Order: sequence, then structure tokens, then C-alpha cells
Amino acid sequence: MNYDYIIVGSGLASIMFAEQLRLHNKSFVVISNRSQQASVVASGLYNPVVLKRFTATWNAAAHLESAIPKYVQLEQLLGHKLDHVLPIHRVFNSVKEQNNWFLACDNPVLTNFLNPEIIPNTNSAVKAPFGFGAVNFTGRIDTQLLIESYREFLLKRNQYIEETFEYIDVKDNREGVEYRTLKARKIVFTEGFGVHKNPYFKYLPLEGTKGELITIHAPTLKLVVILKSSIFVIPMGEDRYLVGSTYEWTDKTNEPTQKSKIELIEKLERLIGCDYEIVDQRAGIRPTVVDRRPLVGQHPSHKNMHVLNGLGTRGVLVAPSMAKALYDSIEKGASLPAEIDISRFVAVFS
Repeated sequence: MNYDYIIVGSGLASIMFAEQLRLHNKSFVVISNRSQQASVVASGLYNPVVLKRFTATWNAAAHLESAIPKYVQLEQLLGHKLDHVLPIHRVFNSVKEQNNWFLACDNPVLTNFLNPEIIPNTNSAVKAPFGFGAVNFTGRIDTQLLIESYREFLLKRNQYIEETFEYIDVKDNREGVEYRTLKARKIVFTEGFGVHKNPYFKYLPLEGTKGELITIHAPTLKLVVILKSSIFVIPMGEDRYLVGSTYEWTDKTNEPTQKSKIELIEKLERLIGCDYEIVDQRAGIRPTVVDRRPLVGQHPSHKNMHVLNGLGTRGVLVAPSMAKALYDSIEKGASLPAEIDISRFVAVFS
């Protein structure tokens, strides 16, 4: 079979690049064994503000402008509700934090994102004597539903192959790439943490950071906003809430741990004061990069091989614009911004 592109991986990066191809009438096939869980277990939050330091995230306004219309398009394409618009309420722990919030609201970069009023706590199940600060243009993308429904969409179109990708079977030549019986002009690797096994791109400094989440059932909590303290508490409907996340730099497995469960429970019980039941726990490895910028671009030697990776904790927000940047660089000859181009890292081959 002949295609314009082969995409390896099936997470957020894969979907967003596949959408660029679909909307530009390029043929493609996705190959994945679904071993990388970062997108599936992600909280799905999009939030333009770093709420620990009250600063704007990298290119927040531009990423929002690109991301939200894309998820609306995907809702229409797949027939599912994906974007759940919810304000984030940052829990204040002191008067000092309230004052820092007011200072942040005066920052021109943050003015559109932060509500300057202190919101009093009226929920007896929440421990927030100093109230909240509200963040605008925030919400949750149902990443698990998105990934599963997009996979079904591709399966119906015969554009999805579920198998482990074998790098040894790749042949690169001037005309394109071959993989077993498939031929394509280009191949794009969107493997998340799995890139550390990729002989072509494993030189990239991608560090896996394990994150764990729990889902609780709390009938008396009655939240209609996302709470942010040392953790997020995210309404999921039917009195269920997603609680997370943890950060672990040494464990590179997708298995949930008792240690992280205890950590999340301790932080949760400092924030809420009602009965709850834990109904689920899950884990995944986030693809994070040493300089906290995505990995996008062309292999330095194999010109038909490209990578889209390292989206990190802001993946929902940045994935659409990063996919467009890669597509434009390949098909239109546009220059990639230096801060995301993998040429910023020197390739060292043995």
C-alpha cells in the first residue's frame, strides 16, 4: 500500500497530526500497539496559567486560539462531547497568596486569564478559608474518549494498524520510506516516552515523568468547578472526580502504586472534608523534555523521518499548534520556531 504518511503512535500528538493530513487530503496510516498511556491517563486539563507561580504558560493565548476550535471540529467529526468548559478555582492558602494574585491580575499578559475578585468559599465540603481565584478559558478535554473514538474512526477507514512497530523493518531511501508492505513519502514518530526505544530519535533528551491519578466518588462534594491546590480535583459527572497528579522521575512503569495513592489521599484530605470512595487509580509516563519545550522536526540524516513529541503536561493545549507547525514545515517549507525544532539538540550516533 502507498501512502503520503505513516504515523507511529496513537496519542494526542498522533491525532493532531493525522487531522492536519486529513484536512489537507493527504493519505496516511497509523500504527500503534497502544503501549504508551500518557494521553489516555492524562487529566485533559487546558489552562493558560501556571498556578503555582501565577505566570502565563508558554505562548498561552496562541495555543488556546489554535486548540479550542480543533476540539470543536473533533466533536463534530466523532459525534462525542469532548470539551467540558469549566473554570479553575485556585485555592488560596494565605492573605499573601491573595495579594500575589492581585499583583498577577495587573500583569498585561494575564489580565484576560485571571478574575481579579476573590471568590469566597460557600461549599462546606471544601477547606478554603481564604477563598479562591478564578481562571478564565479553562476546561477539560476527555482525552480517553477522544483517543478511543478517533481510533474507531480510523479503523472504519482502514487507516489504523494495531501492532508493535518494528524499527528493523524500516527502509529509508530518497523516494520515501518502506515498512514491510507499506510505502510512504514520510514517516512521523509520535510515540511519547516510547521514543527512548526508537533508534532514530532516542538521542533526544526526553525524560519520562510518571504521573498517577485517582478517581473518587463523593456524593456530597457537589463541585461545579475545577479546584487547584497542591492537586487538581476535576468534576467528571455523576459525583465522580479526578484527583491528581503525582510526579515520579525514577519509576518508568505504567503500574499504579500504593505510594502515590497515599500521597494523593493526604493532599485530598487537606482540601476536602466529606466522605468519598476511591473507585479507580491509573498511571502513565509523561513525555517531558529537559528545556520544557516540545520536540518537533526532521531527523538530521534521514530526511523522510520526523518526530512530534515531548508535549508534556500541557499536551492538550499545545498539541494542535505543534502538529500544524510540523505539517507546515514538511509540506510548505515553513521554518520551525527554534525553541521547538529538534535541531537545537545535537545528534550523536554510535
